[in-house]
Amino acid sequence: MINRRQALAATIATPVAMTSVWRQAAAAQTLKISHQFPGGTIEAGDFRDRLCRMFAADVAKRTQGALAGEVYPNSSLMKTVAQFSALRKGALDLTLYPISYAGGELPETNIGLMPGLVTSYKQGAAWKGAPVGQRFARFLADKGVIIVAWIWQAGGVASRNRAIIAPEDAKGMKVRGGSREMDMVLKAAGAATLSIPSNEAYAAMQTGACDAVITSSTSLISFRLEEVSKALTTGRGKSYWFMLEPLIMSRQIFDALPSAQQEAIMAAGAELEKFALREAMADDQKVADVYAKRGATVRDLDDATVEKWRAIARDTAWKDYAERSSLSAELLALAEKLPAS
Repeated sequence: MINRRQALAATIATPVAMTSVWRQAAAAQTLKISHQFPGGTIEAGDFRDRLCRMFAADVAKRTQGALAGEVYPNSSLMKTVAQFSALRKGALDLTLYPISYAGGELPETNIGLMPGLVTSYKQGAAWKGAPVGQRFARFLADKGVIIVAWIWQAGGVASRNRAIIAPEDAKGMKVRGGSREMDMVLKAAGAATLSIPSNEAYAAMQTGACDAVITSSTSLISFRLEEVSKALTTGRGKSYWFMLEPLIMSRQIFDALPSAQQEAIMAAGAELEKFALREAMADDQKVADVYAKRGATVRDLDDATVEKWRAIARDTAWKDYAERSSLSAELLALAEKLPAS
């Protein structure tokens, strides 16, 4: 039986306990996570959106609610290309971002979509622990950007009419390549190019402003390009188009956090790299199934064809990139040391 003293103690303690809970809730920090891809849920949809949601949930768990995450898909928080600059200034917390989109601001980032430089997931995954990845990460950190999760994606080509398989197939076509360097290769092959984010590709294909789009397998699915395409060249097995599309964080925001929260963020990001690899490879197959179901002609690349694209890239894009700065030359040389596989 509770006596009068115990009851009084409980009455006094309750507001104190509640105040502690309120203070914890008030202290929670919400990280804004932006990306350009279609939104979904943590269980279904574009895997890049799912990854952002999984990251937010994992960080909240690891920090016991001290950090929360709010995901803004479809460039709903800010325009696609603007996200990188906002991140550097601390106006955005995190974004899952095709790193070559930052090429206009930091030309060295174009190595993240250097045609023919990375030709397999294994080779791309090796960057994180290799000198090229460590040097690139230091460069970005100096510019105010922290790589939280390393994500690579293979890409393919969706065409309104004629398939683009070998370089000679691109002659006379208007093609979205995805980076300055890819555009150089396409122009050398005789194509005209246009520079647009992948979330604007559907409208360009639909209106005929663009004949073909090169982008990741996941984007070829998520942006429904099969609806305006008659041919697909996949990136499954072999590809000359691999993009580094990492989850990145503002260093200004990151540095302001306690070390335990920083560790939680980096641990959550590293854990999700396995998920990203599995889903990216699954989409390389899924994209072929999606387009075939719509009646598109589906083709794959072989080693000889990849080498044709790679040879053009060496003489154009690689050479041009290496001449842009001493760091560009250093990064390219380090990347070439990683064996293709």
